[in-house]
Amino acid sequence: MTSYERLFVDNKKWANRMVVDDPEFFSRLLNIQKPEFLWIGCSDSRVPANEITGTQPGEIFVHRNIANMVVHTDLNLLSVLQYAVEVLEVKHIIVCGHYDCGGVKAAMSNHNLGIINKWLRNIKDVHRYHRQEVDAIADEGVRINRMVELNVQEQVMNLAKTSIIQKSWKQKNQPHIHGWVYDLHDGIVKSVFEMAAGTHIDPLYEFDNL
Repeated sequence: MTSYERLFVDNKKWANRMVVDDPEFFSRLLNIQKPEFLWIGCSDSRVPANEITGTQPGEIFVHRNIANMVVHTDLNLLSVLQYAVEVLEVKHIIVCGHYDCGGVKAAMSNHNLGIINKWLRNIKDVHRYHRQEVDAIADEGVRINRMVELNVQEQVMNLAKTSIIQKSWKQKNQPHIHGWVYDLHDGIVKSVFEMAAGTHIDPLYEFDNL
C-alpha cells in the first residue's frame, strides 16, 4: 500500500471512530457552521490549527498561506475574511506564526527563489520596518524568531487596516484580533500582539462612511 492509498484507509478509520464516539457528529456538522474563530496560519504541515488548539471540526474557520500573511491584494485571503466576519460573524481572528519559519528565513536571505520572491517581498518589508531592532540581534536563530513575532504583529495590523474589519468594529464591536506564535519545540502557543475590537489605528488607514 502506498502512502497515498493509506490516506483513504486512515480516513475511513477516522470517520468510523468519530461515529462510535458521537453518533450525531456528522449530521450535526452537516447542518450548521458557526465557528467563533478565524485562524490565519502558515501552510507549514507541522502547524495544524485544530490539533494544536484541541478543537473539533466546525469550531475554527481556517485560511493558511506561506508565513501567515495578510496581503492587501490577496483576494483569496480577503474573501475568506469577508465571509468569516460578515456571514459567520466570528468573534476572534487569530494570526498564528511559528518559530523557525521557512518563509521568514527565506525572506531574510537574498536567494532568488522564483515566483515565491513576489510573496516573500511582503516579509522583506516587515524586516525593513524593523531593521534596526532585528539586525542588532547577533544570534541567527534568535533574530529569525524575533522576525517571526514582528511579522505576526504586522499582519494583525494589516487586518485592522481593512475596510472589512473597520466596518465590523463600528457596527458590531467585533472581532478581536490576536497575534500568536507556535513553538515547534514544545507545542505551546504564545501571544505576542493583541488588538481589541475598536482599537485606534493611524487615521491614514481609516475609512469614512462605513
